[in-house]
Amino acid sequence: MAKPKLSFLQIINMNVGFFGIQYSFGLQQSAVNPIYDFLGAKPDEIPWLNLAGPLTGLLVQPIIGALSDKTWHPKFGRRKPYFLVGALMCSLALFLFPFSSELWMAAGLLWILDAGNNTAMEPYRAFIADKLDSEQQPTGFLAQSFFTGLGQTLANFSLFLFPLVIIGHTGKIPNWVFASFMLGAVCSIGTVWWSMRTTPEIPPTEEELHEIRNRKLNILTPFTEVLSAIKDMPKVMWQLSLVYLFQWYALFCYWQNSSKSIAKSVFHTTTENKTLYEQAVSIAGSVNGWYNIITFVSAFALVGFARKYSPKWVHFFCLLLAGAGFIAFPFIENKWLLYVAITGFGIGWASMMGVPYLMVVKEIPKERYGVYMGIINMLIVIPMLIQTVTFGYILKHFLNNDSGKAILFAGVLLLIAALFTTLIKTTHSKDDLTDMPTGMGGGH
Repeated sequence: MAKPKLSFLQIINMNVGFFGIQYSFGLQQSAVNPIYDFLGAKPDEIPWLNLAGPLTGLLVQPIIGALSDKTWHPKFGRRKPYFLVGALMCSLALFLFPFSSELWMAAGLLWILDAGNNTAMEPYRAFIADKLDSEQQPTGFLAQSFFTGLGQTLANFSLFLFPLVIIGHTGKIPNWVFASFMLGAVCSIGTVWWSMRTTPEIPPTEEELHEIRNRKLNILTPFTEVLSAIKDMPKVMWQLSLVYLFQWYALFCYWQNSSKSIAKSVFHTTTENKTLYEQAVSIAGSVNGWYNIITFVSAFALVGFARKYSPKWVHFFCLLLAGAGFIAFPFIENKWLLYVAITGFGIGWASMMGVPYLMVVKEIPKERYGVYMGIINMLIVIPMLIQTVTFGYILKHFLNNDSGKAILFAGVLLLIAALFTTLIKTTHSKDDLTDMPTGMGGGH
């Protein structure tokens, strides 16, 4: 049965909720680790305190994907119940986060926040495949790419702007942190509610309903679905997993250490100087906001290059740019030059959000779209999980707890990821991309 064509405004409406999800993710990237610092965490404790992200992503996304593939409710739909519950969890955690008085409380709320983000994000990607036909799916993913960049940009700029107008502290936490997280709580639930209100889901056919109703489900069903999909996983996804191992390990190193690196290189200080460190956190928010601007601007061009040169070589080049930017980052003393260095990562981040999906999308069975989107996320979070349990030791014993060296290390890892990208081989050629409209972005 042909899917109805949607107007551009309807496609935007269905993806507005992705803005709230990515605003929340932007705060998690740039604000959670400074909060840990404000609460007295040691540098080598930061990776362990970020364990929630990769573990919840590893467990939640593929399971939610498998469950949503087999869900239908006449009133609530198939995907909507999951990203509504996820958005509610995010809003609750964001509201409570600034009230953290101890490290254990902040770490616990991060688990809730990450579980909510992962519950909402995976079915939102499958929502595009359900609702749009193959001609309009690129526009749907482009809208998600746009809202990814916009949400994370505004989250990071809130960390730059709010400290300029909101002063003082409540306990150990600066008051501007409260403003950023309260705004995030409103955005998370408000934008998802808007998408749910404006966009109905397409009901399954009678045959699909019959299969859903008659399929025997138990507590092990989503796990067996995931294991079965992994067993049948296309070869290109295994090849991509090696790239992702170095790529996402490197990104976690950057996100955990960017503020402290800026404090050291620009202000020649540490987290112990609270006044200067807050300025470094503010600059880091602005710098991270800038790379997200570069991301959603450059995403428009990448598929055109992917058509001409193949996705593999586009991703290779973008990883080189990102790696070079990270290598330069810790040596920069002029804060304005930080924006130049991070521009390379902005282009790389645009590729990471979309180009790898172009390499694998034609080799993923459409009837298992939900579970395979979750498995792709597993390939992302497993390197993050490895980072959280290994990098504290590396940072303490080999990098002298130096955050600048941590980002330099991340740059080298991105160059290694670029080399492994050249080994990827797909069964479809670059000519397969010619049926995609110019400007195809990608989900995050």
